[in-house]
Amino acid sequence: MSKQREPRKILFQGDSITDGNRGRDADPNHILGHGYAFWIAAELGESLAARRPEFVNRGISGSRVSDLAARWDEDALELRPDTISILVGVNDILMSIATEEGFDRAAYENGYRKLLERTREALPGVRLVLCEPFILPLGHTQSDWEGWRSAADFCGEAVRRLAAEFGAVFVPLQDAFDRACEIAPASYWIWDGVHPTTAGHGLLAKRWLEVVQGGEAAIR
Repeated sequence: MSKQREPRKILFQGDSITDGNRGRDADPNHILGHGYAFWIAAELGESLAARRPEFVNRGISGSRVSDLAARWDEDALELRPDTISILVGVNDILMSIATEEGFDRAAYENGYRKLLERTREALPGVRLVLCEPFILPLGHTQSDWEGWRSAADFCGEAVRRLAAEFGAVFVPLQDAFDRACEIAPASYWIWDGVHPTTAGHGLLAKRWLEVVQGGEAAIR
């Protein structure tokens, strides 16, 4: 009889988009939230049932890179995951773009890099999945769309650079949302310019699965 392989642990980290109004107890109906993390877990949980994968969501609404760093030991490293998926950046823009100094591009990229350095040092074999922040022109972003898009594009470029630097999988998302607006209006996908609708979470989950499971770093 073949020896059963150890189960996988997949951790989702980020802000409210990842949080998805997740439960803070052990109720399996709500613990992963009601967004893309749940969607991905549903797909992989069924297809990888022989591995008995465990899915953990530690996204917290409002989080920036600095907030992730402040709770990273407890909410990431100590959990000893096999895979960490990170989506963060929109709050870094939101909480600074209207200030006199504006969005601090260097702080975002350097803070993210330090977070990944800590992760590689503590968990050298962990699979990293870095998701591109994304926005659409309505709600929060309409008052300064050019500024928002410029900042978001920088975040995407920075995350792509960091993925290459740390041997991570980069999941592009802005292009998927841009193209989706050719099919249905922006409000169908992201209701306030920042937070996806049900369809938007489906789009996000589909792209994540296509990129992650379609490459050499697929979770098996």
